[in-house]
Amino acid sequence: MTEINLMKLVCEKVKSLKAYHVETVEEGIKLHANENPYPPSPELLKKILDRFEKLDLNRYPDPDCKALKEGISTRIGVPTNQLVIGNGSDELIQSLMQVFCNEGDTIAFPDPTFAMYAITAKGMGLNVHTFPLNDNWDFEAAPLIEKLNASHARIVFISYPNNPTGNCFSRTEIQKLIENFEGIVVLDEAYYDFSGQTFLSEMKDHNNLVILRSLSKIGLAGLRVGYGIYPSSLADEINKVRLPYNSNSISQIAATELMNNFDTVQKQIDSIKEERIRLLNELAKIKSITAFPSDANFILFQTSQNGENIFRNLMGNGVLVRNLGAHPRLTNCMRATIGTKAENDQFLDRLNKAIQ
Repeated sequence: MTEINLMKLVCEKVKSLKAYHVETVEEGIKLHANENPYPPSPELLKKILDRFEKLDLNRYPDPDCKALKEGISTRIGVPTNQLVIGNGSDELIQSLMQVFCNEGDTIAFPDPTFAMYAITAKGMGLNVHTFPLNDNWDFEAAPLIEKLNASHARIVFISYPNNPTGNCFSRTEIQKLIENFEGIVVLDEAYYDFSGQTFLSEMKDHNNLVILRSLSKIGLAGLRVGYGIYPSSLADEINKVRLPYNSNSISQIAATELMNNFDTVQKQIDSIKEERIRLLNELAKIKSITAFPSDANFILFQTSQNGENIFRNLMGNGVLVRNLGAHPRLTNCMRATIGTKAENDQFLDRLNKAIQ
């Protein structure tokens, strides 16, 4: 029998990390993960299932994801040689760090923002430079660029719209960043379908710009499909570190059908955007709640009461939101995904009761 001290073998950079943790409930409504609350339409689901019937599960998937890339290319007008498919955009974030950073190099991102930038970077032995957002959840580029260039940061990640604040940062300030930062600017447009705002047209003029997008927010969260848009020379470098067969056959088929039949998804997106307006208006009527404007499929809100108590009360009554109160800038804050009208009504009812 072998009995060794395994913790002595674990890297110190990993020991110091905290795993990305998400609460869950078996029953009730889940408004914590920024998913599409609607399942695929019957029309889209039939197309997907028809393809599944012809699928050879004993064969490896297409390593180049050709059909999916062609579907994305047709929809957004980007050549397929600029596209890389990821197992969610999380994999593409990691790949960018692998390609551009050696251990000890620096990456940067705003604070607060998507937690996986920091977790991934620290797990790879990279230094993290964060820059605080102002009271409007925005930043000024000029002083930031000076600091980033001085620290020799390799990549700056900008969530656009930002998670968890929900807003799109100033387009002018991002433009300054792209034009003056001496490294790679990654615009993480995971919530693009709800904001309609993008820097895609800027890619032809700036070869340091990378854009990431996700299908998780618009209906395929269970299949983990993201894609990156790069200058073609960078796409080649990303493919060198991409794991072979990183996108499975089922995900490729479903994502391809979704891209080729986007009208059915667009109706769901439009419904979510309508509910976003209604939910913001309803939250504004609650005196002890401050709801922040959102360009995404979620709303950040802050309560004047004990946020932890309200979060636990909601969860105990079958409504799960994301509790963000551990962050010093997000005291008593929670993030609620826009659900269906019925789910949003239930959330508002339980929130009012929790506050009372």
